[in-house]
Order: sequence, then structure tokens, then C-alpha cells
Amino acid sequence: MFRCDIDPDARLPVRSHSNDVALYYQTFRALHFAAFGRFEGIVFRGFAAFPAERLCLSAGKVTLLWRLRLMFRISKDSPVHYITSVTHNRLPVFKTTKLKEVMCDALKEARTSWDLLIFAYVIMPDHLHALIGSHLKPSKVLRYVNGISGHRIIEHLKESGSEASLAKLQQETRPREYKYSLWDHHPNLKLITTENGLMEKANYIHLNPVRAGLVERAEDYRFSSVRCWQRKPLEDEPLLMDLDKVAWHK
Repeated sequence: MFRCDIDPDARLPVRSHSNDVALYYQTFRALHFAAFGRFEGIVFRGFAAFPAERLCLSAGKVTLLWRLRLMFRISKDSPVHYITSVTHNRLPVFKTTKLKEVMCDALKEARTSWDLLIFAYVIMPDHLHALIGSHLKPSKVLRYVNGISGHRIIEHLKESGSEASLAKLQQETRPREYKYSLWDHHPNLKLITTENGLMEKANYIHLNPVRAGLVERAEDYRFSSVRCWQRKPLEDEPLLMDLDKVAWHK
């Protein structure tokens, strides 16, 4: 759930320039108190958020500054999206370090552009696993992740002159009309509704490289979130996780 907590004891300076903001704040508190019996925040679907607000007076104007830290509470109402995306015809697109790095950058871009939270991932030669938190519909999460990553990978292959790879990703849409497609058109998405489910899937994801014989230890595979879960990220970790955004049950 999305909880917005504001300190009810916060001291807000009220000046002639801040009447509108003060009125807003007082009305906000009054409405919440009437609805919940106490001033503890507003509940929205998907996240728990803890903002602190303060008023700053400058040049006769009042600036409202918000500091917002989103917290994701895993439940049936706000599940984690477990995505498995397979490359077209199982082509080993991500054989090189550079293409894995491009994929990580694409995931960062998707996270920033659409307010996604990434909890776990692994980039294998021919597929991607990811655990993602979002208030968006599952179909949109999948479309944004696959869309941005597909576009960035194809863009990189074009810029680097990788004609052979592009030819393998080419699909005929109409007679004599072609387009490039990184991902298979039948992606797999499941909803994870419990913390135990999240941890089980994260463990499965992290052991993928070991099962494939790519490494002996999960933490030795660079393009996975296992070190973030162990709280031992590399100084140049390819992709950091949003585990501090999970509102774990105590």
C-alpha cells in the first residue's frame, strides 16, 4: 500500500505570504483526521511513502519542499512483477559484456522514466529475469521494460555495425517489410504477492548462472543482483537494487 506520512507535530512558520499553503496544510490534516481518526497519512495503492515537508520563505514567496521516500509493501493489492523475457529464437544476444551493460542501462532508464523499483535481476545470454515493483498494470510494466531495452539494444547493434546480429533479429511484418525485434512475442509475467515468494524467486534468479555452468558461485556472475542481496555490492556494480524501498514485515 502507498502510505503518505507527514509529521503531525511539524512546526510550520505561517506568514502573510504563506496563507494559502497553511490553509492547504490545515485542511489536509482536518480531512485526514475525519477519515482515519488520527493524522497518520494517506493510503494509496501500491506503495508506502514517507515524506517530510517544510516551508521556506524566500523573496516574499513560500516554497514547499518535499522529500519523498517510496516504500513498497508486497501484497495481493501490490504484487511484485516477475518478468522472464526471452530473446528472439533464443539467440545469445547478451554474450558480450558490452551488451549486458547496455541492458543494465536500459533497466535504469525504465526505472527512472516510469518510477519502477527493481528488486532482483539476472541477464543470461538469451534471456532476462527481473523482479519489479510498480503501481502500473502488469502489461504496462512489461511493455516499458521490454520496449526500452529492445530499443536500446537494437540501437547499439546498428551503431556498432553488427549486421549479422541484426539480420538474425529481423522479422517480416508484411511482404517485403521488416522490423527488428529483440524479444520473443510471448513473454512470461507472474505476480508475486508475498515476501517469501519474492525471496524464493530472487534465489532462483541468482542461481541461474550456476545452473547454466557459467560460474561456480552465484556472486561471481557480474550481471546479477546477488551481491546487492548479500549487502556486498561492488564499487562498480552494474545495476543497484531498490531493496531499501521494500516495507518488510517485522
